[in-house]
Amino acid sequence: MSTRPAPVTRKSTKSEYIETDTGNKISRKAKIEGKPNIMLGGRTVIMADVYMRGDLHRFSSSGEGGAAQLTTAISIGRYTVVATGCTLKPPSRISRGQMAYYPMRIGDNVFIGPNCHISAIAISSHVYIGANAVLSPFCIIKDNCKILPNTVVPPNMVVPVGSIVGGKPGRIVGEVGEGWGVGSGASGESWVEGGELRDLVKSIR
Repeated sequence: MSTRPAPVTRKSTKSEYIETDTGNKISRKAKIEGKPNIMLGGRTVIMADVYMRGDLHRFSSSGEGGAAQLTTAISIGRYTVVATGCTLKPPSRISRGQMAYYPMRIGDNVFIGPNCHISAIAISSHVYIGANAVLSPFCIIKDNCKILPNTVVPPNMVVPVGSIVGGKPGRIVGEVGEGWGVGSGASGESWVEGGELRDLVKSIR
């Protein structure tokens, strides 16, 4: 008596990333609080174990009849990559005896390396942030800047365009120079620090 082999059932493997209509890729392992208060510009990647605090926001009284309305807590532009283990927390200060949170704005083509803690109020476009960096509350990073790994950018520091920042506390240690962000990547990579992150975003699945 011959027996038929049991049919092999294949489970469809879910992609690690949920892709939105605008091409954002968000890891299923990311922890995102206050999703309605977070705005992603499109083609942006949020990797595993990223913790985003969209629940830390302020209210505006510009609604009808002076009713309080939510404001965006975290806004991220296009082709920006937030690597594994990062925390994005809007900056805050005590105002009139209460904790007040201020919106965080991040531009286009920003790479935030693994395990960074970000509380900057503004990061402009084409910025590269190395692993384990800390951007303290209310610091501002202008366009085309490089933050070296393990750097601690002090509160309220304004980093000028084209600067390299390193150290604890962070200070300007150089300039990126002409041609930064342009050219072919090392080890066959098609993206470079400070450059367009379009190809990197496409390669993440």
